[in-house]
Amino acid sequence: MKRLLAFILLLLLSASCANKSNNKYKPSLTEQEMISILSDIQILEADLTLRKTNQQDITGLPQQYYDQLFEHYGITDSIFSENLKYYTEHPNDLERLMDSVIQRLTREQATFSTQ
Repeated sequence: MKRLLAFILLLLLSASCANKSNNKYKPSLTEQEMISILSDIQILEADLTLRKTNQQDITGLPQQYYDQLFEHYGITDSIFSENLKYYTEHPNDLERLMDSVIQRLTREQATFSTQ
């Protein structure tokens, strides 16, 4: 959860420093797709952190995870980056998006906690 909050803070700080030009770019991914991707990224990062904590070798694993994640969603890292850039330039949209990510992860955590 701390990583998620740090990620949100980083994105919000990036948004506050972003160029405020009239960017006509619209994201190619829907908000629901971004919520799913960002939720999966948080789970992916949590797994990597757990592996490092357990002193497991994760050499090459982060890139493999991200490649598989982007393949699963049928996107490239540049598509994801472009969409993320859009949201960092639109902090209100980003905040709504990240609130949804937190809600989704909280629901998933509750589901696993009851099993």
